[in-house]
Amino acid sequence: MTSFPRPEHPRPQFQRADWVNLNGRWTYVFDFGRSGRQRGFQDKEGFADMTHGGVITVPFCPESKLSGVQHTDFIECMWYHRELIVPAAWDGRRVILHFGGVDYDAEVFIDGVSVGRHWGGTVAFGFDITAHIIPGETHNLVVYVQDDVRSGHQPAGKQCPDFRSRGCHYTRTTGIWQTVWMEAVSEFGLQDVQITPDLDRQRFVIVPAFYGLQSGLRLRATLTDGETIVAQRESAAANGVYSDLLLQEARSWSPDSPFLYDLVLEVLDGDLVLDTVTSYAGLRKIHIEGNQVLLNNEPLMLRLVLDQGFYPDGIWTAPSDVALKRDIELALRSGFNGARLHQKVFEPRFHYWADRLGYLTWGESSSWGIDITDPVSARNFLTEWREIVVRDRNHPSIIAWTPFNETREGAGHPQHARLHADAYDLTHHLDPTRPVNDASGYVHVKTDLWTVHTYNQDPDSLREQLRPDPEAGVWRNAPDYEVSYAGQPYIVDEFGGIKWIPAADQVFAEDSWGYGEDPQTLEAFYARLEGLVDAVLSHEHICGFCYTQLTDIEQEQNGIYNYDRSTKFDMQRIAKIFRKTRG
Repeated sequence: MTSFPRPEHPRPQFQRADWVNLNGRWTYVFDFGRSGRQRGFQDKEGFADMTHGGVITVPFCPESKLSGVQHTDFIECMWYHRELIVPAAWDGRRVILHFGGVDYDAEVFIDGVSVGRHWGGTVAFGFDITAHIIPGETHNLVVYVQDDVRSGHQPAGKQCPDFRSRGCHYTRTTGIWQTVWMEAVSEFGLQDVQITPDLDRQRFVIVPAFYGLQSGLRLRATLTDGETIVAQRESAAANGVYSDLLLQEARSWSPDSPFLYDLVLEVLDGDLVLDTVTSYAGLRKIHIEGNQVLLNNEPLMLRLVLDQGFYPDGIWTAPSDVALKRDIELALRSGFNGARLHQKVFEPRFHYWADRLGYLTWGESSSWGIDITDPVSARNFLTEWREIVVRDRNHPSIIAWTPFNETREGAGHPQHARLHADAYDLTHHLDPTRPVNDASGYVHVKTDLWTVHTYNQDPDSLREQLRPDPEAGVWRNAPDYEVSYAGQPYIVDEFGGIKWIPAADQVFAEDSWGYGEDPQTLEAFYARLEGLVDAVLSHEHICGFCYTQLTDIEQEQNGIYNYDRSTKFDMQRIAKIFRKTRG
């Protein structure tokens, strides 16, 4: 048994044997005056004994219970420290230091020397620290973090810009909130790989990128089904030069049969293996024909649940890998075939379980918090969004991208439209295989999916609201600001949100809420829920829905589970409602 949290490999689709998990006990200090650099904090050998300092458990943010700190006021600047010992056996190879996620602006020092800086709070980054360490010796690792959710310049998602959580904004996340680790890599090792499934031609297309290049080196890609090699290809080790793995009897990936091939990637110098990366891949196709979304060339009815990925004890960070898997299992048991991952970039381990369990998802950013009309905000957003798409595009369970959510504020400003169009085009450039929903709900500028949000609580009224008008066409959230509807797949990707608190002692806060008036009885809840689902299903032009939401989150108590994931309802009855079909 390990003595530190989250010991599993944080990047299941890109694993090497030689890696070290750096989670566990670090020291920290809050830098409320932003004076730490002037006071030489980058050179410190620990912060535990300093004013506003102490011990923190990484990878949990200081606002969380699991961190051991639980400071929930604003933290605009802080520092972390731990000792770093690189295994002596790694001598002669590159050493890459990885961070799964640090919110928001992070600079990393080793023995007082800056080794790199990264902006973007939700995605992984890494620095080559080979020149700054001696394998077998002890070094001081210091991380400096700046995080200002009130600046208007950085994506923050549902982190509350006020002191207390309210409405649909919750406890903030500052600093390190995903696993920190390091690995040993050949100087000619793989840096990244894009794996594109081609269902129609029964193949995978592999596009590699390397840390370094040398003439004569080869890349060998081996695809297996269990112990059986089903495809193998060798090609020159060159950046961006693709190779394909052709399958004779292909097995596709789907929610009903989430089959995954194992993939091994090796960099070869003659018979010598310089680098080995293990991965996996799922053969599936997602595309649009007319107003339908097709999965593996068959029409797909999306029955999604809104998942915001908050935890009572870890905030943005799941307490364990088991908890990530359990959230998906809870949703599947409730009748959903997937989730809209809302205003948070979920960690790779979540996508790993979605791949394994056949759970469809939409990848989204944490776009709330930025001034969408501001060029600095746009630059910050696009840089981070690029990293999000590149990190996650190999997961078969992700079937759509959603850069923004509800962007009415700023609509009509030229920078608003420009940023939407840029995000749409960038996404398709990085990943042409998936549809893009430019702004969930509204305001649509350039989109492959047409999504709307409605929390109408009356089933009959909802049915009429969603009925296409002979002259005006389909119902839209912001017809005065959006482009015209052009026949895209039409999806109600937020509805419901019915408040239900089983007992008075489960009220989370004085300002607990849900959409509409509370049902007076449990039977009234079931009746309203079924009526709303029936209203959505009654229209042929609607090809999917997303119910709000999977769990309660702090004061927003409209989940189908409590915040601690305990049961609120008869889940067989709930599942029967969400699995209903038309007719």
